[in-house]
Amino acid sequence: MLVDYTKIKRQKIWDGIVGAVHHSDHMTIGHIYIAEGVQLPTHQHHQEQWSNVLEGVFEFTIGEEVYTLTSGMSVYIAPNVPHSGKAITACKIVDCFHPVREDWKTLPFID
Repeated sequence: MLVDYTKIKRQKIWDGIVGAVHHSDHMTIGHIYIAEGVQLPTHQHHQEQWSNVLEGVFEFTIGEEVYTLTSGMSVYIAPNVPHSGKAITACKIVDCFHPVREDWKTLPFID
């Protein structure tokens, strides 16, 4: 199966954070766009997550650890670990979740 994320309508994840998201039977992959200065609120979920920074500088707080990621860097977030972040610059991040983020299936589409 081919997925062209440039043609998937973007969904609002949080204020200042939108994504082109695709779900398989077992995973969710999102091309996530975060505006400069946007704060990702502390949250947690039962999915494991890999976040891969393609563009920009993003500061992740995972548990008690703080990581500053730039293009080409990734972090792993274990299930149920509280995490948050801040876009130091505008960012493009690819997030991979296992299992599927069912809650993202109903995110509102943006115009």
